[in-house]
Amino acid sequence: MKRFLLCFLALGPALFATQPNVVIIFADDLGWSDTTLYGTTKFYQTPNVERLAKRGMTFTRAYAASPLCSPTRSALLTGLSPARTGITIPNCHMPQVVLEATLPKKAAPNQKAIQPTPPTRLKTEYRTLAETLHDAGYATGHFGKWHLGPEPFSPLQQGFDVDVPHHPGPGPAGSYIAPWKFADFDADPDVPDQHIEDRMAKEAVAFMEKHRDGPFYLNYWMFSVHAPFDAKKALIEKHRARVNPADPQRSPTYAAMVESMDDAVGTLLDTLDRLKIADNTIILFTSDNGGNMYDKVDDTTPTSNAPLRGGKACLFEGGTRVPEIIVWPGITTAGSRSQALVQSEDFYPTLLDGLAIKPAPEQRFDGSSIMPALKGGDLPGKAIFQYFPHYTVVPDWLPPAVSVHRDDWKLIRIFHGGEKGAHRYLLFNLKDDPGEKTSLATQQPALVAELDALIEAFLKDTHAVVPVVNPAFDPKQYHPELEGKQQPKVKAKAPVKDVSDPALQGWKARDCKATVKGSIVRVTNIGFECYFGFAAGKHSGPSTATFRIKAKVGTSHFDWLPSGGKAQRVPFTLKGDDWQEVTVQLPATGPLGIVRLYLPMQEQPVEIDWIELRSTDGGKVTRTEF
Repeated sequence: MKRFLLCFLALGPALFATQPNVVIIFADDLGWSDTTLYGTTKFYQTPNVERLAKRGMTFTRAYAASPLCSPTRSALLTGLSPARTGITIPNCHMPQVVLEATLPKKAAPNQKAIQPTPPTRLKTEYRTLAETLHDAGYATGHFGKWHLGPEPFSPLQQGFDVDVPHHPGPGPAGSYIAPWKFADFDADPDVPDQHIEDRMAKEAVAFMEKHRDGPFYLNYWMFSVHAPFDAKKALIEKHRARVNPADPQRSPTYAAMVESMDDAVGTLLDTLDRLKIADNTIILFTSDNGGNMYDKVDDTTPTSNAPLRGGKACLFEGGTRVPEIIVWPGITTAGSRSQALVQSEDFYPTLLDGLAIKPAPEQRFDGSSIMPALKGGDLPGKAIFQYFPHYTVVPDWLPPAVSVHRDDWKLIRIFHGGEKGAHRYLLFNLKDDPGEKTSLATQQPALVAELDALIEAFLKDTHAVVPVVNPAFDPKQYHPELEGKQQPKVKAKAPVKDVSDPALQGWKARDCKATVKGSIVRVTNIGFECYFGFAAGKHSGPSTATFRIKAKVGTSHFDWLPSGGKAQRVPFTLKGDDWQEVTVQLPATGPLGIVRLYLPMQEQPVEIDWIELRSTDGGKVTRTEF
């Protein structure tokens, strides 16, 4: 027996090496009609997505777990519904650490239901797909957007060996085109105006090259095509010449963003082919929610989800139906299509099923393996759920609600949206009415009751924190005619005079709150772009910045921004817990301009005793004793 075990252990690495690689390409805000997969766009061009589709199976009825990003990201990684984790809105970049959903005691008087207050972090107690594959011998790398929490909830604490650019925010830091504002990630110096997806794809390629002998799990979660809306100028002009004013998809900027997203897909496919590992690599391509219909760019909405109704942040089809392709060599048929109902929660259990990896003891999933569909079969009777208990005043918005899809039917329960606290229902036959124009709820009461029973069982099984009747509801302030109508944005107020605390002595706090007490600056409400800025134009040439600080362990950076120039950055490391004196060398060649001391994002306050700027040539010294 011992000899058998020794032989088995000796073969372990070889056995692992035969396992397929896993590549998940997760676009951000890419709508169902934003690719050429479904014949719904004549404006956007996605030849590499089409190229991917020719290698595997395209799903025509694939759904995100939520109409917003962070909930869907958590569902993909854990196999659990947002109803179970409580992560139901994308607030995971907020400085406050909240780990459990709660229910306030009341809501605004014009709202019939009280919406839950969700967590701001994906708890590390959930066993992620990355952790499972890592334990099975996979190298794991995350590239791009995360938005499930900064350290200690970052990808590095959720099963990934590598995380680039290690950014907790909801979108690219500042812009898609360099210079960016990431804490420790800069553009390639030899690539002017570098696009973030070009750089992210380059990093992903390096990861695949390093682990070409496999197995590896590559998580490429794109920043594209989320706001801010900018792109390569040449691509914008290319698509500007193609605009048809009668087409609801007519933003040349968004079309350029889609093209850069598609180019990145092509870069990954080219690499898999060049390394000759495409035949041993599973690829999953999808989006975290439907297309954005509420922002403005080029005097129009970023996109249109037609023929579907609604978009991002609502439970109609335009908000949750997404493009999806799965390439699984030896399982999926090249160029095939499936009408099976699938959702984000299904990825994790499907991969474990196909890779013959057992889940951890007592681990459970809200999704299920879709292996029969990947092999060309059906998933009869499968029901999927989207839980979105929030008010988001965008086009086609609904009050807090939950939906179920089964076969051709979709039922939406609007929590306490009826008379005397009763729920209200919308029922659609998506085969006959994909645009959800006509609710059949009053004509099909038995079917409503049947599907609502599935919803009730789902909510109880997931232990969801559900909306309740609002005791502060005032019928006089309730305007049902505004449901589904986007409210006009309040015009920005004229810039106000700087009212920074004079005790800061010229230093200005951004994305945080700073107060001075007892000669110590206490910084709270620290966001992911929190910094102290100071006009240091009188300082020039090589300089040092020294400061006494008390903060948690972490890395951050000190910038200087010459007038009309690019921000220069020098990183520093904090030991944590106690006071520390930090000196940063600033190799400037001219005036420093604006200097910025960035602070690591954390829940507890940061304290600063003093900051000193000193020109190394023996010249000017500016020391601020608070």
